[in-house]
This record gives sequence, structure tokens and C-alpha cells, in this order.
Amino acid sequence: MTKRKSQEKGTVFALDIGTRSIIGIVGQVVNERFQVLAIEKEEHGKRAMIDGQIEDIGQVAKVARRVTDRLEERLDCTLERVCVAAAGRALRTEKGSCTLEFPEVTHITNDNIGRLESGAVAAAESALGMGEEGRRRFYLVGYTVSGYHLDHYPMTTLRGHNGQLLEAEVVATFLPGEVVESLYAVMEASGLEVASLTLEPIAALNAAIPADLRLLNLVLADIGAGTSDIAVCRDGTVVGYTMATIAGDEITEEIMRRYLVPFATAERMKTQMNESTVKYRDVLGLENSVTGERLRETVQQPAQALAREIAQRVVALNGAPPSALFLAGGGSKLEGLRELVAEALEMDENRVALAGNNYEITAFSEEYDLNDPELATPLGIAVSAGLGLISDSYRIMLNGRPAKLFRSGALTVLELLMMNGYSSPDLLGRTGKNLVVTVDGRRMTFRGEPATPCVLTLNGAEAVPSAVVYAGDNIQFTPAAAGAPAQRTLKDLLGADFIGAVTVNGRMADLDTRLNTGDQVSTSSHPAPPAPPPEPPKPLPPDQERPRPVRPESVPVEPLRPLRRGTIRVDAPAPSPAPQAPRPAEVAEPQAPSGGKVLQVMLNGQMLELPSKAEGTPYYVMDLLEQSGVDFEHLDRGVELKVNGAECAFTQELRSRDDVVIRYLEE
Repeated sequence: MTKRKSQEKGTVFALDIGTRSIIGIVGQVVNERFQVLAIEKEEHGKRAMIDGQIEDIGQVAKVARRVTDRLEERLDCTLERVCVAAAGRALRTEKGSCTLEFPEVTHITNDNIGRLESGAVAAAESALGMGEEGRRRFYLVGYTVSGYHLDHYPMTTLRGHNGQLLEAEVVATFLPGEVVESLYAVMEASGLEVASLTLEPIAALNAAIPADLRLLNLVLADIGAGTSDIAVCRDGTVVGYTMATIAGDEITEEIMRRYLVPFATAERMKTQMNESTVKYRDVLGLENSVTGERLRETVQQPAQALAREIAQRVVALNGAPPSALFLAGGGSKLEGLRELVAEALEMDENRVALAGNNYEITAFSEEYDLNDPELATPLGIAVSAGLGLISDSYRIMLNGRPAKLFRSGALTVLELLMMNGYSSPDLLGRTGKNLVVTVDGRRMTFRGEPATPCVLTLNGAEAVPSAVVYAGDNIQFTPAAAGAPAQRTLKDLLGADFIGAVTVNGRMADLDTRLNTGDQVSTSSHPAPPAPPPEPPKPLPPDQERPRPVRPESVPVEPLRPLRRGTIRVDAPAPSPAPQAPRPAEVAEPQAPSGGKVLQVMLNGQMLELPSKAEGTPYYVMDLLEQSGVDFEHLDRGVELKVNGAECAFTQELRSRDDVVIRYLEE
């Protein structure tokens, strides 16, 4: 068997993956028009697509492969690269704005404008939550600048002006990631490489309304089986896209319900409405017939609903009825639909026409009659690629692989990256999270680490996101890495030579404790003075002897006053820490030997009597640390610190009958 020749560089292969069928077109550019060499079409054997979205990738890939095989057979060549278009299903449009302010009046360059528009697109992107974990991923289709301001003054362009404050607002269009990914998956399963990717309404517009007609306010409504894609142009450019999930299938399904016929039979009957009599076999096997007039009456209600939906979408997008409207796609062939759309838009019927009359401006064929509205999308894909709107050779490599491309004009690095799933954090990076703590009542903020900037090269040279890319360009992109969150320990805050005591959220902590946002830190820079060696306890009468608490040898003795000036009385342990009830007024305070008042507190369930200090200063929780039995110089676990059942700082003042807990936390 003779090996077929490979696809030539100038040969354009376009596939229209429709809800009901797949149409393939192959051709070449001759004298600045696209010559169609071959067309093949095959319907899906089952409903593998719903409303323009691929559901069964394997089934759609098989049909695409069969269409490709027949085209290869006719042309005696191997088709390897294909141009495709994504349906406008779930198209999302968001507005975004950005402001750039310079320290002084600056001459505005393309780079400044690129940064400004990039920020506005990123703002529109943030409304979708692109790229965030667990959220839907979107691809950028394109964006249009809706307005500039220079120092608060509206401008049509900023390039070449001088100013200090720049503002821009954009309207950006996005598609759900699953629409794009499923289309690429089908092409891969068919053994084809995607050479270019555009949006179906853009492609149909390029065939039905060539660029030199777009100074007029014109609308294209491409009515397929599952969706109706709408594009609006005026002032020489495309200003918006939208879509409706009501289309030709609603007509077919109404015929199915009314006459009890299979889907394929209903599709055939829909094309025979202008005949006097239409014969059919219902699902019961009975032969029947219906007049074409009766059939038209049957579909009148869904046809009116389709016309109203198209009219509402057009007015919402365009703001008013357009100067003229073109109907394209297989659904546009429905008898009487053109008149219904004109009526719904309150337009002259002569201003609503079937697409096809303008195909000859950009395309021709010696073998096929191209004046068919159903060919708008596949022919538009081919024309766009062949005439350079989306060139078949327009291949850009991103990190060593062909990039996914939506393109209807000049393309920047920023647009290409966003089309391939990158988002603004990948370009700009995120600074690490700040650490915010409160130290002795003063709020302190520590900044997170700055992001590691992205690395972006275009053909081996450092590039900016606003740089325009061309066929054959090679982009290498390493996303920015988020900065590390701020981290601090108590040692970082207080210094390694800090000798006071410290609590974090009311619990004793050592200097190696790592802090978290919201932590409350309390410090004391006045540790208790060292105490002289304790005197032996005075003997008590036999009936009053009580065992003294045993203090671990490792705990330094640092009371503010020698214990010999007071006595320690051990009572029965309390069942649980609880606030002490106020004492009756007639109960006298115990007196110290010197005549001062004795402070009675509970420490870990044991009663302590603390003599008054010479200066009359109060006692604090920190005065009891050396009595607690906790080795604060060699802490190996957390410490619980409470007064009357509530967490406290060691600087809290003690009052009579306070119940104090200073002990190791239970494991």
C-alpha cells in the first residue's frame, strides 16, 4: 500500500464538533480566498453531546475519526493538524478595572498599558475564582477595553500621553475549563493535534460577516441543534458574545412528542415541512402521514419560543435591535423562523436574512455549493485559519508543548497564559500570610515573605506579559511561588537573653514557643529576687503537725519574701478549682506576726498564708511560681495557669481567697 503524503503546510483542516453532527472541511488559500477542496459530514449515532458540550468523549472521537478518514481518502493525504472551535455554552463575561499611579508624571508606553490591562483582566478573573482549589476553572477567551481614564479624564487611548494616574476597565470573556479540555481530549483520541482553537460564534462571524462589514451594527445568530450562539459587531470590531441553550432540538422534540416518532424520524420530518404531505412510521410501527401545513402548526409554539429567546439575548447584549441580523446553522433552516425573529425584534423582515450570501467574499469552491447557513461554523473555522485570523501554522510552544489558543486577532503573552489555565497569582505571586500577635497589650504585625517572582521568557529572552506573540514563538514560563508565611518565636520577639516570665494565651511558655496569629503574649521583666536559704521549720505541737509540701530539688527557690515570716497551713484539697465565695464581713483577716494582714490564697488545692510585703505592694501570680512544684527552667510540657477557674497572666494581682492553679498540663 502506497504511503499517503503528509498534510502540507498550506492545507487547512477544520472540524466543527456539533451537537448533532460533525462537519469536516479541507482547503487552501488561493488569491486571498479560501478554496474548499473537500467536505464530509456525519451525525452522531447516539446523543453523545448535549447543548454543545461533549458528554461521551469516546463516541465523539470515533465520529471525528471517521470524518477524517473519509477526507484523507478523498484527498489522498494524511491529516495531522486540525483547527477547531469551542461552543459558547456557559460562556461567562466579567468586568474588571485597574488603576496604576506613578510617583510623578510619566510618559505612557505599551508596557504601562499592558500592565494596566493585565491588572484589569486579573480583576475580572478574580470574580470567577479561577485556579483556586475546589473551584471551577475557566479559560480566557478574550477581552475588550471598555474605557480608559488619564488623571480622571476619559480617553480613547493612553499610548504616547503623559500622566500620573491611569485607569482601565475591561470586559473579559471566559469559558469553563471542561468545555476546552473535553474538546482537546476528543482530538487527542482521534489522533489529531489541535493547531488552533477559537470560539464558535467568532468563527461563524468570520464567514458570515467579513471584517469590512463590521462597521455596521450587525448580529449573527448561529442556531445549532443544542445551542444558539450570538455575536454582535459594530464600529469595526466584535463587542460581545452570548448563547442560549434553546435551539433546533426543541423543535425536533416537539415533533417526537406530538407524533410518537424516534428522534431521527423527527429530524427528517422537520426538513420536509414545505412539502404537501409528510409520511412517517411511529414507534408503534404504524404508517402515518401529515400535511406540511399541519406540521408547521405543530412546531409554531417552540419556534416562537426560540425566536423570543434569540431576540431577548440580542437586545440584552446589543442594547437595542441591530441594523441587520443573520441566521446561521442548521436550525436557521426552520420554515418561518426568520419571520418570527424579525417580529420578536420588531425589525423589518428584509433586515433578517439567512447567512450564506457573504461567504463568497472569503471562500469559494468549484465542487460544492457553499451558500448554506449550516456551513457557517465549519467554513468560518477554515476561513479564519486560512486567511490568518487563526492561522493553521499559528503554533506557539508553551513549556515545550503546543499551547491551547483562542485567537481572533493580536495575542499577548498574558492572554496566552490565561488561555492555558494560568491565573494572576501565577504571574504576580502572593505574599506570605502576616503574623499578628498582641504583646503586653500592643498589637504587632510581622509581614510574610514576598513571593518568588515568575520566570517568563519569549524565544529565550526575558519578556513582559504585554508582549505580542507570533507564529512559531516559544514561551517558557515558571509560575511565581507564594511567599512563606511570617513565623516568629518568643525568642525572636523578646531576645535570647530575656530572663523574665512569659505566658501565651494565659499559659506559661518557654522562649522556643512558636507564635500563631491572634496569640496574646504577656511578659514580666521583674523576676522575683533570689531568697536566702530557708530556715528549718519550727516544731509544731503533735496535734498540729502536718506534712509540708515537698519542693523538687530542681526548682529554684526565688520567693519575694522568706517563708519564715509566715506560716503554711495545709487544708484538705478542694474537689475542683472554683472561684472562692466572698467571706462574711465579720470574719477577721489573719494577722502576720509583725501586725500586717496575711493574704490567704489556695495554690493547687492547698491553702497558703502570705505575709504582707514591707512596702504594702500586692502579691501577683508570679510570686507563687516557686511554690507550685513546676520546674520553669526546664519545661518539657505545657503549664496550666488559672485564677478562680479562669486563665490568667502571671502578672495578675492576687486577692484574698483566690484559688490559684499552677501545674503541668495533663498529657
